[in-house]
Amino acid sequence: MVNPTPYFIYMLRCNDNTLYTGIARNLDKRLEEHNTSAKGAKYTKSRRPVSLVYNEVCEDKSTALKREIAIKKMKKILKEGLLLSFDKN
Repeated sequence: MVNPTPYFIYMLRCNDNTLYTGIARNLDKRLEEHNTSAKGAKYTKSRRPVSLVYNEVCEDKSTALKREIAIKKMKKILKEGLLLSFDKN
């Protein structure tokens, strides 16, 4: 059975040029939370504004969490390469 509401892995570029990776079901809502509310991640609160620079779809939470961990383990240069390949699509 396909999940009607997929999970997204996303990357944000913070105002200090760092990257933040997370998962969410609603990207627009999550981006707004990161930029304006206390529900945003502690990391991004002091680095606002943030902008969405990457996302990919996963069919379930388990897959999304595994992919999030894999991306977080990447060196920044590899994350930037991922962003470049995303921009071409």
